[in-house]
Amino acid sequence: MSDKLKIGERSFSSRLMLGTGKYKDFQETKDAISASGAEIVTVAIRRTNLGQNSNEPNLLDFIDPEKWTILPNTAGCFTADDAIRTCQLSRELLDGKTFVKLEVLGDEENLFPNMSETIKAAQTLIDEGFEVLVYCSDDPIFCKELDDAGCVAIMPLASPIGSGLGIINPYNLSMIIEDSQKPVIVDAGVGTASDASIAMELGCDGILMNTAVAMAQNPILMASAMKKAVLSGREAYLAGRMPKKNYGSASSPKKGLIE
Repeated sequence: MSDKLKIGERSFSSRLMLGTGKYKDFQETKDAISASGAEIVTVAIRRTNLGQNSNEPNLLDFIDPEKWTILPNTAGCFTADDAIRTCQLSRELLDGKTFVKLEVLGDEENLFPNMSETIKAAQTLIDEGFEVLVYCSDDPIFCKELDDAGCVAIMPLASPIGSGLGIINPYNLSMIIEDSQKPVIVDAGVGTASDASIAMELGCDGILMNTAVAMAQNPILMASAMKKAVLSGREAYLAGRMPKKNYGSASSPKKGLIE
């Protein structure tokens, strides 16, 4: 069965995306990405050397852009203008590629998105020809606005970035999934494999994570666990779970009982 993740005109076999921050070095980053099976790798343009600094290790010496799709993100931006300039820089660094993850934060502590600035940046970037995957709140109204604006993927948080709190509001996520015409990819808050599985069982099209893997005691093993969790959650969603009941129901037939 073919079950590709489609984002814009692109198709991917893996529904797991992995970030590149917080690992002890670029080699561990590469090993974790390989173990995860991820095909999309996110990179914070303002924090990661992609060739800007010739005297420092270059991530692209470890993560081959011919093998993985590099998704530059605007982590660390707090205004639309900063995010727009960062995306323009990424386009220069990555030979004109326009596939970007937009992230405009509203607070340095809780790292929640500033939605008014996010929407402003998204509209400008789309007008400039960028393919925008957008980090946003789990508010169905904002998500619909970003969908209608032309973002190629909607990326609501499950809980605050780096918190590991898991899926705090599955009801909002379900509404977003039901209303969206674009892929819905959970971004932020996943802490362990069961969180990833729950998100996929809800019907999310994919998951982006970083801290859950990078800060695990064994990042490579956790990356492997996340790969399996995303696959099992997706299969459970496609299979269709049994209805929940408030009473018991015997699994064996009642007819033909031995008296």
